[in-house]
Amino acid sequence: MTLRLVRKEARGDLPLLACLAVLVLVLAGMCAWAPSLAGRQEDRALRQRVAAAQAGAPLITLSTVPEVFNSGPPALDMATLLGDGRALSHRLSGSAARHLSFAGSGGYDYNPATLTSPLPPGETGSSTTLAISHLPDARAHLRYVSGHAPADRTPIGAAPQIGLSQATAQALGVRTGSRLGVEFARVPALQRSPDARLVVSGIFRTAAGADDFWGNRPSLVQPSRHPAQHAGGTVLAVNGLVGTDAADRLAAAGVPGPSVTWQLRADLRQSALDRARALSGPLSRYGTDLDRALCRGTDAYTGGESCAVGSQHTGPLTVTDALTPLVGTFTAQDHQARGLATFAVDALATVALATTAVAVRLLLRRRKEHLRLQRARGASTARLVLLRSAVAWPVVVIAALLGWAGGRLLAPTGVSGTPRPLSAAVLAATAALTVSLLTWLAVREPPRPRRTARRRRTRRPVAGRRRVVVEVTVLLAAAAGVAALRSQGPDWVLGAVPVLLALATVLILLRLYPLALRLLLLRARRGKGTVGFIGAARAAHDAPATGLALFVLVLTLGTAVFGGLVQRTIGDGLAAGAAWSTGADASATTAGDTAPAPDALTGTSGIRTALQHLHALDLVGQADGAEIPSVAVITVEPRQLAALAPHSPLARTLRSALTGPSGTTAGAGVPLPSVVSPALRARERTGGFTSTVEDHGRPPVQLALDPVGTLSAADLRDPLLGPITAQLAPGTPLLITAASADHLMPQQSSGTTVLLLLGDGPGTSTAALRSAAARALGPLATVRTRSGTLSALRDDGLTRGLENVYATASVLAALSGLLAVALELILTSHERSRTTSFLRTLGLSGKAAGALHFLQMLPLAAAAAVGGTLVGVVEPRLMAPTLNLRQFTGGATQPALRTDYALTLALVGSVVLLILVAAATETVLARRRRLGAVLRLG
Repeated sequence: MTLRLVRKEARGDLPLLACLAVLVLVLAGMCAWAPSLAGRQEDRALRQRVAAAQAGAPLITLSTVPEVFNSGPPALDMATLLGDGRALSHRLSGSAARHLSFAGSGGYDYNPATLTSPLPPGETGSSTTLAISHLPDARAHLRYVSGHAPADRTPIGAAPQIGLSQATAQALGVRTGSRLGVEFARVPALQRSPDARLVVSGIFRTAAGADDFWGNRPSLVQPSRHPAQHAGGTVLAVNGLVGTDAADRLAAAGVPGPSVTWQLRADLRQSALDRARALSGPLSRYGTDLDRALCRGTDAYTGGESCAVGSQHTGPLTVTDALTPLVGTFTAQDHQARGLATFAVDALATVALATTAVAVRLLLRRRKEHLRLQRARGASTARLVLLRSAVAWPVVVIAALLGWAGGRLLAPTGVSGTPRPLSAAVLAATAALTVSLLTWLAVREPPRPRRTARRRRTRRPVAGRRRVVVEVTVLLAAAAGVAALRSQGPDWVLGAVPVLLALATVLILLRLYPLALRLLLLRARRGKGTVGFIGAARAAHDAPATGLALFVLVLTLGTAVFGGLVQRTIGDGLAAGAAWSTGADASATTAGDTAPAPDALTGTSGIRTALQHLHALDLVGQADGAEIPSVAVITVEPRQLAALAPHSPLARTLRSALTGPSGTTAGAGVPLPSVVSPALRARERTGGFTSTVEDHGRPPVQLALDPVGTLSAADLRDPLLGPITAQLAPGTPLLITAASADHLMPQQSSGTTVLLLLGDGPGTSTAALRSAAARALGPLATVRTRSGTLSALRDDGLTRGLENVYATASVLAALSGLLAVALELILTSHERSRTTSFLRTLGLSGKAAGALHFLQMLPLAAAAAVGGTLVGVVEPRLMAPTLNLRQFTGGATQPALRTDYALTLALVGSVVLLILVAAATETVLARRRRLGAVLRLG
């Protein structure tokens, strides 16, 4: 076998070798490009989640308490301590030292102290506590309307400076320049309670758009009130901001050290997911490393462990890591997204390899006579296989290398995804071995004929039994794959289950649709004309030969329909998820039980509102006296909910169950009608509930709750409950009663107030909704709009990545499938042309010949359309337990699977159009043949 012979063989096969090269090039390029693109989407999704989490609170913190009584007079140098703490980054090990850094200069917080002067105006029988904080990051989120920010360096002998919010200053009755007397907790080392004087340096208000920042520290902006723990009356809790050296002045006065906190930020700008995973180990060891390096000895004052940060003695250092759990949750979501994407990727690879097999079959069909001549001249099977392989394998290797290089060139850099060289090598080797295998099947020596008549009679039953064995094996494998997929979820192996389902569907179709064609033959035999009869007969005869084309069409259609179902389900689920998160056009949430002023709820025309309060009460069953702790009691106004959402099932349930005569007010001991969740009803099947309410030292109130209904599953999934149930742990018992009972409920700082807002028309702007929410619940309310939430859900990296995977895989699979079907039609066109040519010599017209071409191909299109649609529609239902699409939609429950019927019809129409084009092409080519060519074909 010489090089000249190889070149001669290659020149005759250039078109099909080019087709084979394109397929291998695309597959190898996808193995290099697609993982990096998917990694970029994963990194983007993780950064989105990290940014959202850090908006409310830092993910990684380092904290300690400085020791001020360990030597001589109490002393503290806070500025030096904050600077030395930032230098602890060199104690990080591994990649954490490069990708973790301290953010800001650090801050500190004192425990609440008693405010001794001035007393808040109009306060009798109550006390006031003042918490002091140093928060440098707050300066970018506030604006001083009077005075100035507290100085970081105060003159020697001057009182420490403090800044207060407008609401705090008004509650205390102070202004800029006022002095505050503060008494701290008793210090055993001093045998007294240290006190200090603070001067108000300025009064501030929060800056616009700073809601997320202040949501984690609401007491700095708005004072709160709660019952006193060990005495009657209430406690007014306020907070203020101080400068850096306020801790030095307070330490000199004998006040114990504050809790000092440094924030650490991870650099996730590149390869976010890989870096975050690599940080989990160093972060878990960071606290131990610091303790081993910095902590030696015992503190003489506290008796605990003594550490040293620079020159300052401190208590133990504590590392709080919320990044690692966040990455763990994201990894689980990413695993589900990868499993769904595996279905599309495996289908694309299978379609491409099937197209390769069709191309090789056509190549061998064109070389059939040449191979037969070589065989007659004495060429062995091995020589012919090696000759074909020597022609095709270099093409496959070169195409794979070019595809890999092109994919690496186009792949994004600095991402977590890594190329898959092993997958590219396996696909290229499979394509190359397909050439050798099909060549061997084409040129191998035929089996010797059986000599006895008995053996000739048993040949056909044996072949039939082999086919049955293959079909049963495929069906059992598909059933086992579906069962495994439903039980353990998708992975890289079980991702091939849709391919098995498509193959099983094709085997069933190959059994059924020839039978259907034979039934049509019985009807066509009695009818007039021969075109329908001959077309159905040829289609039934060619059915087994079209199995590969049918498999490609079914798998391509099934993947596209499946992808359309996933995208349609997610698309519809995103709208439902946004509605669940906001409840209406917008929702405002604030901590505590807030009662807006009446004019605040009606001051904006064109916006309807509904107020909800969440309380946590311990209930006692009246029937058996069993105590049910921590029941979520929600008070609502049913008429407001009905006006907000007239078609809501929850609003209808509450209006029929809770609405009483207008103007009635609930009283103590009077049973309050309520609606309970099934979980609460199961714990107390008969009778009502009671609860003892203690509020601000007043006489206890016995609250009676009378369940008059149970919330259905539709009620619990109603978007009106979304914002307020988001504050609850899963499985929390739920009870809803009328808002007329609010005056009996305790005012809890741990409660939650939710305001739902709905614009009367589509013209209501987001700014108007936010303004109305802030006017009703104050500047600390967290406002979420439906449009903003929907935009954030649609922009999620995992969702967009999954949509891109299915869109890309569907397009490439469709192109590859189109090529496979075209090659398969070319491969089988010879038999159809012979039949048509023979009939034309008998007087068949050109129009009838075109109809004959179409009728011969129509059953293939119909079978492919039916099989592909069934695979795409039924397959997701079979795997429903593993299709966890809720993580992409953010809704209350798993979104209902929704088939994209418009896409399905378009795909089926495309298959029919393909057959029409093929039939028309063959008809045109047949008409251009001269009589001699027709006679030769016949």
